[in-house]
Order: sequence, then structure tokens, then C-alpha cells
Amino acid sequence: MIGNAEVDSEPFRGWFVGGFVPPALGLRSTDAVEVKWGVHTLGETRADWGMSPVATSLSLLVRGAIRLYFANGQEALLDSPGDYAVWPPDVSHRWRIERDDTVVLTVRWPSE
Repeated sequence: MIGNAEVDSEPFRGWFVGGFVPPALGLRSTDAVEVKWGVHTLGETRADWGMSPVATSLSLLVRGAIRLYFANGQEALLDSPGDYAVWPPDVSHRWRIERDDTVVLTVRWPSE
């Protein structure tokens, strides 16, 4: 199976692999993992706290810069390609884009 993450993720707010993908779309439909291709512009934010009660999360910077904020007061600036952050279930987070044309690949496991 081949595809384009940006195109295939449009119906799912950036997510293109996971349990929410209809089985008719093939191997991208799985309860094991979720994968998101996030394309963002300078200043874009997730102002509300997000949290998964069951999934471990990983954000990997492809290009640009993103600052992650965690409810425990920690923060992480991902600003070099390949920088990543991993956090466990039940950890609230939000983010702000620090550079234009930022791309972040996010993986969560298992799929909710």
C-alpha cells in the first residue's frame, strides 16, 4: 500500500493511520497505533490541553520548530529535524508553532 500522508489525513484532522480509519481503506485501519502528519504555520497553537488516557505519544519534528507544554510545568522545544518528545498516557499537553512551515509526525499507541 502506498499513499500520501498529507492527502490521506485530510478527512481525519491530520491522522492517517489508526482505529478511526474505516476498514475499507485497508492497512491504515488498525487499533495498534495512530499516526498523524501535522503541517503548521508560525504562531499556530493548540490552546486547550489535550491528553490520552490510554496512549503513549511521540512527536517527531520533520522541519520547523514546535514548543510542547506539559501540565506538570515541563516544556520541550523541538527545533532541529529529528528532535522528538515522548510522553505517557494521562499527561496533558498543548503546543505552539515557533517557525513557519513546521511539519510534525505524531505517533500514539495503542489507537484509542
